[in-house]
Amino acid sequence: MAALPPEGGSVPLPVSKNLITPKVRRADYVVIGSGVAGLRAAIELAATGGRVMVVTKDRPSESSSEYAQGGVAVALNYEDEVSIHYRDTLRAGDGLCRSEAVKVLVEEGPVRITELIEWGTQFDKEGTSLAFTREAAHSRRRILRAHGDSTGKEIVRALLKKARSFRNVIHYPHSCTIDLIVEDGVCRGVLLVRGDELIACYGRAVVLATGGAGQIFSRTTNPSVATGDGVAMAWRAGAVVEDMEFVQFHPTSLYVPGAPQFLLSEAMRGEGAVLRNCNGERFMHRHHADAELAPRDVVSRAILSEMVRTKSRFVSLDLTHLDPVYVKNRFPNIYATCLAFDIDITEEPIPVSPAAHYLMGGVKTDLDGATNIKGLYAAGEVACTGVHGANRLASNSLLEGIVFGARAGKAAAIYGEKAGPVEKRPRPNRYDGVSGLPADAEKIRSSLRRVMWQEVGIIRCGKSLRSAEQKLLSWRKIADTLFVSRRGIELRNMLTCAELICASALQRENSVGAHYRSDHKEKGSAWRRHVRLRR
Repeated sequence: MAALPPEGGSVPLPVSKNLITPKVRRADYVVIGSGVAGLRAAIELAATGGRVMVVTKDRPSESSSEYAQGGVAVALNYEDEVSIHYRDTLRAGDGLCRSEAVKVLVEEGPVRITELIEWGTQFDKEGTSLAFTREAAHSRRRILRAHGDSTGKEIVRALLKKARSFRNVIHYPHSCTIDLIVEDGVCRGVLLVRGDELIACYGRAVVLATGGAGQIFSRTTNPSVATGDGVAMAWRAGAVVEDMEFVQFHPTSLYVPGAPQFLLSEAMRGEGAVLRNCNGERFMHRHHADAELAPRDVVSRAILSEMVRTKSRFVSLDLTHLDPVYVKNRFPNIYATCLAFDIDITEEPIPVSPAAHYLMGGVKTDLDGATNIKGLYAAGEVACTGVHGANRLASNSLLEGIVFGARAGKAAAIYGEKAGPVEKRPRPNRYDGVSGLPADAEKIRSSLRRVMWQEVGIIRCGKSLRSAEQKLLSWRKIADTLFVSRRGIELRNMLTCAELICASALQRENSVGAHYRSDHKEKGSAWRRHVRLRR
């Protein structure tokens, strides 16, 4: 691996530039992203009869939503109540949830999940009743699952089918959004690249639903598309971003050299799996009264501490004491995936270690997904409503995407009706874009991911954060360059998101939720605040 560029230095960029005049496309509404939040927003917008363009960087079903295993949390069980789900969410958020956002989530959740069932979502059942399980930090069994451990995939399937039932929903796959088009403080559309074409797509309103930014860390459960595109684009356009320091690290991802960092669902611990160190000893009871069912940030730090103490690269998740037939039926996808790497989870413990999983912060919105830029809305992981606070409660993410995706779609439709039809705009100016990449672009990408994992990861301190900040500054020229290739666009956005996370983490000189600083281990006196950044 080549050495990092010198601090404060610059990275040479290609001299070949393309002065490109974009083609123009028009729609009534543009949705960027096709996870549960984007699809639910598109369905809401489609009901207006207007033309809805759903732009996706990859195939329509490729998103973090598709890989969500554990399930979706909702108070539909007879032994559960909305008020209990509300309290559990606030507790997990460690004092920084916005109570009004949590209220919306838990109260509207049952309605939206019932709606999904009506649209054909096949959740698992016990007899004729819905089957519920429990995950960490939940005080009731309220997690709905589908096909054992493929919940996100099933919900995306049902939402895609519903969206495709509208003739006015146009899917635009393999299209990489470069930037938002903002004129006179109003979001008018998006600039995107598709193949070798640059396209300016105008609409009455734009909904961002691009997911998270896990790919900026060297270990992540997120798919390759999760490069922080929406947050970076919104930031460049002048949107406020909030709580970027709160990155949730999932405690248990598969640790096998050469294998993908496959997520091992929280539900496994909910069903009785235990964590053991390299000596076969259980250790979670030394870190929290709830042991394996402690909040994710506690479990992640405990695993990291145990790895350091025992000088090991992983710990083990053990289900071997459970009935093998039950394990195979309950976790069929996890069982098959691990078996492909010669691990039979019914007979041997699974090597695991933490990985970046979810971004609690993002583009600041109100309860209807509206940002501070007129005509721009956001929902799902890219947005920050404050519903997760400092630490997301397990399985609340799919629910958030569905509930707030619907709200953002409805609000964008109301705005669009007032804004009126998309005017025939003059052909935009030519863009001065770089079609190539720095010669060492892939090394920079790899270095960035290692820097973020090592210095802005599970445990941080002022020294490590300042070191990371200096290295990120040395790549600033790339973050300020307009690329017209997917790889270039992603690198630019990853660098921008990394800077935002680092800057926010430096501002928060205390430890709360998923943000843990070894030089400020306590909450202190001024912790109950939200870190906001604006360009």
